[in-house]
Amino acid sequence: MQDGANATSWIRVGNAHPVPIREGRNRLLPNCEELLLATKKMSESKVEAISQEIPLRIVLIAPPAGVDFGIQHGKGNTYTSIQTQRTNGGNLTFEITLNVKGITGEEPPNFHGPLAQGPAKGRFVYIDIGKLAGQADSCWQRRIKVPLAGITWELIQQTLANKKLILHAQLPGTGKDGGPSCATLKPIDGWTCLKR
Repeated sequence: MQDGANATSWIRVGNAHPVPIREGRNRLLPNCEELLLATKKMSESKVEAISQEIPLRIVLIAPPAGVDFGIQHGKGNTYTSIQTQRTNGGNLTFEITLNVKGITGEEPPNFHGPLAQGPAKGRFVYIDIGKLAGQADSCWQRRIKVPLAGITWELIQQTLANKKLILHAQLPGTGKDGGPSCATLKPIDGWTCLKR
């Protein structure tokens, strides 16, 4: 809007809100602080398309002895359990690879592949237990759902930048009833990036 003596113009940096400047007899320079802030926001929200394989390590802490655990490969009735291990009272470790796709700064990571279960916005990994892991004589028939929602683009990029790093999660292996854990289990300390 113009008042004769001064006219107001607007300048925009990227997708940031326009910043006013005045022209005329009382001409002012753009508000440098606002422009710098807008530029910083653009830099921090850098957009990058990613489609990469990402390594994950899942550790079950002290599950009950004598029970088979395995990572579910596939869905429905046609799935198989891979990396099947029988516990002896110690921890169990699974190392898997998932494909992750998406655009950083615009959408959350989307995990793909035969090990990724659930909808795009709620992916998880299944750990099959007892009969579901192929242990026919087991009295247990359970699954653990390991949510992937805590894996951020920052963690993914950190892991991809160094082949010696892996995304790591620890879960309680024993439930309140003394049997194997089951249902949805969030990692004890969240997802972290550690050395292999």
